[in-house]
Amino acid sequence: MYFTEEHESFRQSFREFLQKEVVPHINKWEKEGKIERFIWEKFGEMGYFGLVYPEKYGGLDLDLFYTVIFLEELQKVNSGGFAAAMWAHTYLAMTHLNKEANHEIKEKYLTSSITGEKIGCLCITEPFGGSDVAGMRTTAVKKGNKYIINGSKTFITNGIYSDYLIVAAKTNPDDKYKGISIFVMDRDTKGISSTKLDKLGWRASDTAEIAFDNVEIPASNLMGNENEGFGYLMQHFALERLTMGINAHARAEFALDYAIQYMSERHAFGRTIDKFQVLRHNVAEMASEIAMCKEFNYSVAKKLNEGTYAVKEATMSKLLSTKTADKVIYDCLQLLGGYGYMEDYPLARLLRDSRIGPIGGGTSEILKEVIAKIIIDKKEYNKTT
Repeated sequence: MYFTEEHESFRQSFREFLQKEVVPHINKWEKEGKIERFIWEKFGEMGYFGLVYPEKYGGLDLDLFYTVIFLEELQKVNSGGFAAAMWAHTYLAMTHLNKEANHEIKEKYLTSSITGEKIGCLCITEPFGGSDVAGMRTTAVKKGNKYIINGSKTFITNGIYSDYLIVAAKTNPDDKYKGISIFVMDRDTKGISSTKLDKLGWRASDTAEIAFDNVEIPASNLMGNENEGFGYLMQHFALERLTMGINAHARAEFALDYAIQYMSERHAFGRTIDKFQVLRHNVAEMASEIAMCKEFNYSVAKKLNEGTYAVKEATMSKLLSTKTADKVIYDCLQLLGGYGYMEDYPLARLLRDSRIGPIGGGTSEILKEVIAKIIIDKKEYNKTT
């Protein structure tokens, strides 16, 4: 229903690429907290950053199910941090470039992002804002042909080693929802400073708090229309939430597959532990939960691929899939017993990496309220562009 032979060929080739070019370096990157630059260039050479982007800028203009495969296979290298760095660049920063930027900005930033020459990050969340996007305090004041940016952002994936930043700032502080604008700026612009954050999981990725101290950028760095940035941000949340939902079902599936393999090899009381009924039933329940999330997420991807603005469904995807992933990975670690707690086995890292799921990209509490507004209050969320 969802995947063609071409999709499956892509899945196989991408899986082989990851095993050959990425997996041998994962432990090093996890330890050092930095992904080496060469792998970005290799992703670019293979076209992986351009799957959904226009051919005009070097992309492949493929359907969304290539993205689904891209996300699923990234979860199987057992580094949520590496996966996050890749998809935050490709589906957060680059999405805004593609949708809001003019031709000149796209030629400079989108083209080089597709080739892997430039790495991007998206700066929305603030130290005192959390999920309250409309309440951001970072300001952009226009003076002549320039904007002056002041404020700070936090929890920014690729926030240290990126080459450019997509930044949301208030251009009209008096209007909570219609006073936000989106800008692109180079990393080396005077007044931008970053502090690396020490995290529970996602150890391979660089997550930062970023400060803007009287940062001057050309007025031409504005993306889209001034004061319409809130709408731009909201319209992309459906894809971001689905992305995190797909990530969740994929890492849960990876964890369960590993646990099943372990159970087939681990002996206790004269037989392999996959013969014990209580453990078998646990596996059956986990497999059913994953399958339900997976099928639902595919259906949401189909809606988005066809142009449906599926806010409710994408929000449900992230809410339930991330919750399921946390539970499944927790239970899979239990199936490994003491070995599940050891760093030599993948479940310890998976458990840490998975915990960000119900937090990042909108907490589960916020998502529940969004869903409640749609179902109970009959609120409608519509595309702004």
